[in-house]
Amino acid sequence: MATFLSRADGMMRPACRFGTRWPAIALPVIILLCACTGREGAPAEQGRMVESPALPEAFGLGTEPSAAQIASVNIDANPAGVGLPPGSGTYAKGATLFTQKCAACHGMKGEGMGPYPRLIGVDHQRDFSFANDPNYLKTIGNYWPYATTIYDYVHRAMPFPAPGSLQPDEVYSLVAFLLAENGIVPRTTVIDRQTLPKIKMPSRSRFIPDDRAGGASFR
Repeated sequence: MATFLSRADGMMRPACRFGTRWPAIALPVIILLCACTGREGAPAEQGRMVESPALPEAFGLGTEPSAAQIASVNIDANPAGVGLPPGSGTYAKGATLFTQKCAACHGMKGEGMGPYPRLIGVDHQRDFSFANDPNYLKTIGNYWPYATTIYDYVHRAMPFPAPGSLQPDEVYSLVAFLLAENGIVPRTTVIDRQTLPKIKMPSRSRFIPDDRAGGASFR
């Protein structure tokens, strides 16, 4: 039952007590609860969880790749030389290819142009202090720790207008040119999958394996 109080003008008004009439502040809560419980058979009324519908084992999308398709994208080469293909390259052929396919972005002498990075000409004997000198540019000769990375990157990403279009002999020749211009190997060096992994880059000793054991400071 609702409780009524008398006003000074003789009119009666309901008191704010929970009876047959709900206070106005409770109405939004009631509406929200009704919306959550939904219609008959909803989880709140049934007291049980609604199970998700079973998903099909396959959605019928795509096809299984063939061995040839997998081989076409499995082109990475690691520092040990695994993944390098047959073929070879020389400085002379690389110089010609660089002029034809690379100089438009990287400059005739590998000095870099606009947003495209410098590749050649930075002293790789200088102190390895890139963090302290923002003007000290990273190049193949002064920063990259493994010569095989040059092959891997050029093979998959260069030249910029047609990545992946170079043949192994062309890539090896460009690697020979870049290494020689950076003073790392003589111009007479023939680059192939045997010689390339044996080349020690000037900055290799600057890189060490991450041997952190994950102590308290890393958790």
